[in-house]
Amino acid sequence: MILWINGAFGAGKSTTAEELARHLDKSFIYDPEQVGYFLWDNFPDEMRRKGDFQNMAIWRQFNYKILKHIAENYTGTVIVPMTIYVKQYYDEIIGCLENDGIAIRHFILTASREAIIDRVVKRGGDCDGWEAQHIDVCLDAFDNDIPGHKIDTEKMNIDEVASEIISLLGGGNT
Repeated sequence: MILWINGAFGAGKSTTAEELARHLDKSFIYDPEQVGYFLWDNFPDEMRRKGDFQNMAIWRQFNYKILKHIAENYTGTVIVPMTIYVKQYYDEIIGCLENDGIAIRHFILTASREAIIDRVVKRGGDCDGWEAQHIDVCLDAFDNDIPGHKIDTEKMNIDEVASEIISLLGGGNT
């Protein structure tokens, strides 16, 4: 099973994934961003770091294929903490995996814009930086375009968020 943790940049996806991995037997965290960094590091200079690597079809194709391979060859839970807010990109990765019959549980961590900005700043980000500039488009996409089980994390700590997800998965270890 793939457990996709989505949410705006700064919503707590990575921290939640780490907490889930501590509680779920035979779980593995897969970070799609690493594929983006690999591509940037191995492209010619004029192709490096040109915007968001999610905009590159090759990034989406690689992640789809890697996740499909892992899901077909690993019996544990694959935890994927990654913001996907463009419907086309969601369809190309998560939608295609679902069409292939791969079990995916998709959770979206939500909170107010102010709470997310506060979290970004507390972890060393800039209240006007790249993450903050994308909060509104993410929140809008999660309200209108991207399906998934929403968890309002506004007044929850990481333990509570992880416990809520585990409960929604049917409790206990998977």
